Amino acid sequence: MTEENTPAARRKIINRFLIRLTKEAPQMYYAPTSEIARSIHTMIKENTNRLTVEEQASVRKITIEEIEALLGFHER
Repeated sequence: MTEENTPAARRKIINRFLIRLTKEAPQMYYAPTSEIARSIHTMIKENTNRLTVEEQASVRKITIEEIEALLGFHER
């Protein structure tokens, strides 16, 4: 597994989309994690061409469930 495919790299990408999502739709702050994960998954798929090649490789096959899991865990 390369560094780009680590959970930390994925978490970084997901957090960027999460920030964007909450700016565009502030009501999502109160939405269930599963709904937020679906929205982020859609955003990633729609904006893949805006990611670097390494980031694209990292999230190419990411699932909604994986996004939900990453949203549920906090790094310390």
